[in-house]
Amino acid sequence: MISWAMRKLGIEEWLVSAVMSMYAGAKTVVRTVYCNSKGFDVKVDMHQGSALSPLLFVIVMEAISREFRVALNCCMLMTWQ
Repeated sequence: MISWAMRKLGIEEWLVSAVMSMYAGAKTVVRTVYCNSKGFDVKVDMHQGSALSPLLFVIVMEAISREFRVALNCCMLMTWQ
């Protein structure tokens, strides 16, 4: 979803690749007061606590809202004909 949104907004491919490479192969653990879990793969695009998360969220929401605006404009044109 993140790479789609970045491309949709015209962000250059080298930057899309750089951002996505930060998320490739990411692992995490769950910490408790007793111990840490074994590491496991993170399978979502946006990681909690990442410094880029707020910016990436805005990018995704902007791309989605543009899609809705295009669809809405098409629907409105159809009703006026």
